[in-house]
Amino acid sequence: MDEIFRAAVAAGATVVKEAVAGDWGGYSGYFADPDGYLWKIATVS
Repeated sequence: MDEIFRAAVAAGATVVKEAVAGDWGGYSGYFADPDGYLWKIATVS
């Protein structure tokens, strides 16, 4: 997931919320693409 997040930022995305471990046991973060659309990427452990 971290690699995908870094690739998105390298391609022009803006970090909205850094990827962090959640209370629910997963790991997620948000970014905005160059057009302003928000994306969430997450994993579940």
